[in-house]
Amino acid sequence: MGVLKLGVPAGSLQESTMELMAKAGYAVSSSQSRAYALSTADPEITAVRFRAQEMSRYVEDGVLDAGLTGQDWIDEAGSDVVQVAELVYAKQRLAPVRWVLAVPEESTLRSVHDLQGKLIATELVKVTQRYLAANGVGAKVEFSWGATEAKARLVDAIVDVTETGTSLRANHLRILDTVMTSTTKLIANRKSWGDAWKRTKMENLAILLQGAILAREKVGLKMNVAAGSLPAVLALLPAMRRPTISQLAEAEWCALETIVDESLVRDLIPKLKRAGAEGIIEYPLNKVIP
Repeated sequence: MGVLKLGVPAGSLQESTMELMAKAGYAVSSSQSRAYALSTADPEITAVRFRAQEMSRYVEDGVLDAGLTGQDWIDEAGSDVVQVAELVYAKQRLAPVRWVLAVPEESTLRSVHDLQGKLIATELVKVTQRYLAANGVGAKVEFSWGATEAKARLVDAIVDVTETGTSLRANHLRILDTVMTSTTKLIANRKSWGDAWKRTKMENLAILLQGAILAREKVGLKMNVAAGSLPAVLALLPAMRRPTISQLAEAEWCALETIVDESLVRDLIPKLKRAGAEGIIEYPLNKVIP
């Protein structure tokens, strides 16, 4: 039996990745809570836990067949890997993260061009250096071993990652510019991608992970509708496709099933009830495959 060796990120992405893997049908487990070698629900996929910052290098070198990491760390390492799929999720939200150039609120600096000859702290050193060069700015970029926000008043500026900006605001920091936007990527070693069996496993994994992400913000709805009320009910449904409609045993009644954004349900269900829908059931989804 063949085995695909997959890298899953430790650190900030770990919890959301484990949840996503489980939803996709690849639940990850280990005999010890801090173990690096992991098993998955698919016996043909083994998982190894690595820091996201290191992942693309291990994939490029063939230590791993595939891995999950951010575009930021791929760019920082300059790794030559196959980008199999974009997976838009982060630690807190289903959204990209931003690496931003930030200074204390009281700083007199107003743009990247004010940083000529200044000192910047960041974990994303090479990307920041390229950003400065593209803007014609010569500044010293110093590697930060974490807790970068705490150093903002010890150096001239920082480049740090943010999802919502809440932590930056809490530390009274002001964003000058976005250095880059990053999403999580499923990446593959080029030799492994050339292996037909491994490529199929990775493509299957990508389909199911993307399906699990899409399902996280959607729910299924079932309801019964009298024929006379069907046009009014259909007019309310913002479905991915036209809903599934089945004839019930009782004449002039049908069952309707559809998928909608979860954020709409609170307002939608009362409207459906008033339009004539009955027996409305809302249910969660594990995967939605477009």
